[in-house]
Amino acid sequence: MATQAQIAKSSRKPKFSTRIVRRCFRCGRKRGYIREFNLCRICFRELANQGLLPGVRKASW
Repeated sequence: MATQAQIAKSSRKPKFSTRIVRRCFRCGRKRGYIREFNLCRICFRELANQGLLPGVRKASW
């Protein structure tokens, strides 16, 4: 879980565009971020298994 200071710091406009920190909107995690869903890998998996993400199915082969 990200602290309030880290979340506030990453929400500011950076000096350079390569310094943008994208965070999961649910938990604030910055690593393992999936841009298409604005989620980290952990939250993505939880929501996908519950069937709350439209168009996402569990792969099985």
